[in-house]
Amino acid sequence: MESHDLSVPRHRMVDHDLRRRSLRDERVLAAMAHVPREEFVPRWLRDQAYADQPLEIGDGQTISQPYMVAATLELARIGAGDRVLDVGTGSGYAAAVASLVASELYSIERIDGLARTAARRLQRLGYDVKVRVGDGSLGWPDAAPFDAIVAAAAGPVIPESWKAQLADGGRIVAPIGPRWEQQLVRVTKRGDEFETETLMEVRYVPLIGDQGYDN
Repeated sequence: MESHDLSVPRHRMVDHDLRRRSLRDERVLAAMAHVPREEFVPRWLRDQAYADQPLEIGDGQTISQPYMVAATLELARIGAGDRVLDVGTGSGYAAAVASLVASELYSIERIDGLARTAARRLQRLGYDVKVRVGDGSLGWPDAAPFDAIVAAAAGPVIPESWKAQLADGGRIVAPIGPRWEQQLVRVTKRGDEFETETLMEVRYVPLIGDQGYDN
């Protein structure tokens, strides 16, 4: 089920804000062109759905800007057969996009109301995403191992729980650093070692949890 009234600005967003900024993963771009972002924002913000910026979704949370959703998934190098953990479900938009790229998509959200609303929305729109309410900094142990873990909230460091739940060769793409200014990093598991790359400066809401920030 897809909204068609905003399909023109959606495709314009993909061409102008994603392709022209050097994103090249055609599977990610196709998913971004398919998912109706207007369904994942409050009704009064629907006319801003395809602006390349984060938007408020309530409870002090935001839906990430389209470029960062696409860039994160491209940088995570998600394959068609991959099992992926999405940390910070929010309204469910990034999870919907990721579900079209991955084989299995798990998404965890600490705020009960957001998680329940996102789960209903994703089901209504036909996206196969397993949603859980919980501490995202602890991951989802009983669904591990994951080929990729992507996060929409920034912690002081990469949680050890995420590393423990990563498959060999798996990737974590997440913002790391102080609350209001971070670096997006990619951590790749190579046997017993973890290779870390710093990718770009970003700004995300804080990752609240046992292995994130206190509040």
